Amino acid sequence: MTIFTPTRLPDADDLHLDPPPSLGAGTGASLFLDFDGTLVEIADRPQDVVVAPGLRDALAALAQRLEGRLAVVSGRSIAVLDDFLGAIPVAMAGSHGGEFRPAGATEIEALADPLPPPLCEALADYARENGGLVFEAKPCSAAIHYRDRPQAAAALFTYAASLGSEYGVHVKRGKMVVELSMPGSDKGNAVSRFMAQPPFAGSRPLFVGDDVTDEDAFAAVRHFDGGGILVGPMRSTKALWRLDDVTAVHRWLEEDA
Repeated sequence: MTIFTPTRLPDADDLHLDPPPSLGAGTGASLFLDFDGTLVEIADRPQDVVVAPGLRDALAALAQRLEGRLAVVSGRSIAVLDDFLGAIPVAMAGSHGGEFRPAGATEIEALADPLPPPLCEALADYARENGGLVFEAKPCSAAIHYRDRPQAAAALFTYAASLGSEYGVHVKRGKMVVELSMPGSDKGNAVSRFMAQPPFAGSRPLFVGDDVTDEDAFAAVRHFDGGGILVGPMRSTKALWRLDDVTAVHRWLEEDA
């Protein structure tokens, strides 16, 4: 369908991306949504994000409009997503793809091993010993947020890189956060897994996300003739389209509702 074809493919020198195509009826789209910075504004502490009134109902209605081809794919654990969004009939992948749950299922499938406890403890100790850093444990990863301590970034990344090398785990660097995650925790892998199953199989996927951790998913959807939608300021990206902010995402989701 030509609505999914951008006027040109972006590269590192692009300073502009057009708005995304409409999700109107009959497009045959499937939709994957990041959470923080996409559906909700980023907060200084992860537990302090605010879910806009009506977002849960809007996502449930959107899933129905897309005939079930909607999933939230987040760095958050699925348990935390459930706390924020409630029991909505939407497929989910958590922990950057380390956890997987189709719509309607109750069991969470692990796509990655748990983070080794000594590694998790080492990160927690580092956060505690460097006051002002926020530690967040997840099933397949652990993160340290430094939004209120930007000067801590260099030392934190050096420490995380050394731990990653020692334990053979991935180091992800996002918006004011450094995260260590097990192999298999990859949003691109989660998208590909969804696309191999009904009702996503055979559709053309769109992935909406704001952070560099979403680039794996932006690349993955291109393999299925889809495209990524970057949220926020322009940067080098594999996305094909862009929306200004969380408010613009909500407006776009409501188009043709």
